[in-house]
Amino acid sequence: MRRRDFIRALAGSASLWPLAALAQQAGIRRIGFLRVGPPPAAFIGGFQKGLREQGLVEGQHFVIEYAIAQNSAQVSKAATELVDRRVDIIIASGTPSVLPAANAAGQIPVVFVATLDPVATGLVTSLARPGRNVTGMTSISGDLIAKRLELVRELLPKLTKVAILVREASPTAAQYVHESQAAARNLGIELQIVSERDPSDLDGIFAALQGSSALVVADDAEFTAGRARIAELALKSRLPTISGLKEMVEAGGLLAYGASFGELYRRAASHVYKILQGVNPADLPVEQPAKFEFVLNMRTAKALGLTVPPTLLARADVIIE
Repeated sequence: MRRRDFIRALAGSASLWPLAALAQQAGIRRIGFLRVGPPPAAFIGGFQKGLREQGLVEGQHFVIEYAIAQNSAQVSKAATELVDRRVDIIIASGTPSVLPAANAAGQIPVVFVATLDPVATGLVTSLARPGRNVTGMTSISGDLIAKRLELVRELLPKLTKVAILVREASPTAAQYVHESQAAARNLGIELQIVSERDPSDLDGIFAALQGSSALVVADDAEFTAGRARIAELALKSRLPTISGLKEMVEAGGLLAYGASFGELYRRAASHVYKILQGVNPADLPVEQPAKFEFVLNMRTAKALGLTVPPTLLARADVIIE
């Protein structure tokens, strides 16, 4: 899809593209939006809602410049493109975008929304005082991975082995595997770690899964972009899946438990507004999630021949029938 057509479709308005020309006029700020694959509607919708809550009108106060990479290997090039387009601020959407955005930005402020530990990766000095031109929202919460494994065990009481899908080049892969191993030991579950080097690996990965009764999909924008294919392969392989995103379940996955990303993007808009008003990003704390969602796809459960315990049904925030 051509960039112009993509922006029109994503914004839901044919007027967005002509308004981009107005960014050259005084007062209109250019917000760069960097991501692997098109952002789910809840992500960009939450961000636009947050900007409206700050009194910002699209086309009058700001325009959004999208840089959408096909895969994680192309993100650095897309980040450089945004810098060349002289944006005033960059939204690094999803884990694969964060480090490339920070590396390319120079003095341009970066606000990220991603699943990563920004202190461990060296992005910020501390959550309370980032200390540089990068801040944002992290979806990390200490017990998320353990909670996902517990939900899978509740659904499959006889579960003894589960596969964990991570992206090999992700800056969070090692931490995700480490935390998964600790959680699995506590539950007496064996782990099968599978790493994706390229999205084309997925078919081979699913073909190689042996003995695992479920699949945990790590939080990563590349997996979000490929969520329909992951759901299709999981169903074909008769594997229940759990991830951190409602969008994965809407695409055909079975379970999701994690932060509400629509809410994180809405809150990220407040950071963007403050920075555009002159606040130093180094003084804006990195925020953590306050709202979590448990999502269940009953259509997928029926297709897999699973009986969902009433206790899970009662706790689900969203049930897809």
